[in-house]
Amino acid sequence: MTKLIISVFCRLLGALALMLPASLALADMPLTYKDGNRALFTVSTPDFWTVRVGGMRELAGPDLASREVARVIGMHPVSEPRVWVGFVSPQGVRNFDEAAAYLREIGLFLVKDAQVDSRKSHRIGGLPAKSISGHGNRKGKTVSFTAVFIDMPNGRMAISVTVMEAGIDPEIVKDVNAIYSSFRAR
Repeated sequence: MTKLIISVFCRLLGALALMLPASLALADMPLTYKDGNRALFTVSTPDFWTVRVGGMRELAGPDLASREVARVIGMHPVSEPRVWVGFVSPQGVRNFDEAAAYLREIGLFLVKDAQVDSRKSHRIGGLPAKSISGHGNRKGKTVSFTAVFIDMPNGRMAISVTVMEAGIDPEIVKDVNAIYSSFRAR
């Protein structure tokens, strides 16, 4: 009887070992961005990242006009708070020009003294996308940033910004790229 139990236990461990690599590949946590009851897009958050969701709110600074900001999904690695990735899909922003104008209005809350280094057109989740990369400062620290605009169906845009301080672990860039690779419009 004991040999039978040990044999079954060993087979179970062997089966789990075979399933482990597949489960690790699927370990990311999907997030869905909604406007009311309508799902607009999903992204997957890598393991060991923190997610914070904020609702509609007004942002205002000492020298800045008040600006309403749509619900934001923000995330960063637990081990590296010097990296931040955020996604938003504001109502009424329907094309690349409007997305860039929206980002100019809220961008000062994300990166100060921003200097654009490059602009690119590409596809994310099979959809037309544009990105702007550059550098600036945030909370007194030098940062690099990439802003991404994704043209989704039904007249909506997804806007994402990634901000990274100098000196981060380059392996985290793989996680950030995986987040963008997981993007799917709904």
